[in-house]
Amino acid sequence: HFLMRAEAVVVFPGGFGTLDELFETLTLIQTGRMERVPVVLFGEGFWREIVNWEALAEAGTIAREDLELFRFVETADEAIAAIDGWEGAGERRRAVPGR
Repeated sequence: HFLMRAEAVVVFPGGFGTLDELFETLTLIQTGRMERVPVVLFGEGFWREIVNWEALAEAGTIAREDLELFRFVETADEAIAAIDGWEGAGERRRAVPGR
């Protein structure tokens, strides 16, 4: 499974396939079935419009802490900063050349 080898997951706006991969990733991390890696979502406006993240937490369908499993970014520089500064990400990321 490609996710198990990922050093980070970067997701751009997309359709059903993109949503499927995103939620699979978040579920695997949330349930501890994969190492916690940075999950970066490009385009906060898009993601907040299609998913009401706060409503999920308020309804109790996810824990409020689950909202910390991902970060929103708008630029490549923000994505790099989010990945490099990610707390709780796996140690193996440090071995990536150029990081």
